[in-house]
Amino acid sequence: MDDGSLNYAYLALSAMEDIASFIKKASKEIDPEQVARFLDALVEVYQDSGRRKVLVMGAGRSGLVGRAFAMRLLHMGYSAYVLGDTIVPSVRKGDLVVAISGSGRTKLIVTAAETAKQVGATVVAVTTFPDSPLGKLADIVVRVPGRTKSEKMPDYFARQILGIHEPFAPLGTLFEDTAMVFLDGIIYSLMNILGVSEDAMRERHANIEL
Repeated sequence: MDDGSLNYAYLALSAMEDIASFIKKASKEIDPEQVARFLDALVEVYQDSGRRKVLVMGAGRSGLVGRAFAMRLLHMGYSAYVLGDTIVPSVRKGDLVVAISGSGRTKLIVTAAETAKQVGATVVAVTTFPDSPLGKLADIVVRVPGRTKSEKMPDYFARQILGIHEPFAPLGTLFEDTAMVFLDGIIYSLMNILGVSEDAMRERHANIEL
């Protein structure tokens, strides 16, 4: 191992500290009233989970964050689905759609949220920009800090095609990491509100895995 490798190792650990510090600061900036509205909507769906469901959606890494959130909702007893999977049923009035987009401008997510609104579903936007197209059409907005300003090319897929990347914390890393931890916090709150134990969640965990 040379000194250069060791220096880069320290750089990686320093980046971890920076990201953790950002998330800690973000936890004090997120509006508790917005979070409470989100929780209320989730509780309402849970109380009628035989008829109502949660659809989670996001593009790219935000989609992976959404998938992790949907998995935990499933473990809690929700009928939870992820946009893009082949087994997603139709969205209906009374369902809850959770849209995750840092910019709030990703066309695929905005279009899907618009469709959900048209059929009477409740749309929750988890975004850095409440005034974005997604934020404006959502019924509930939770502002999760991420970038300090929107990208010049706001659409995720357009950025990927053109190979546009950002400097430190590339491609929305700060938003995605913060959203992940925030949604894990939502799960912990729901466990307490609904009285769902870790043992009960474990019983719903997959027992056949690759």
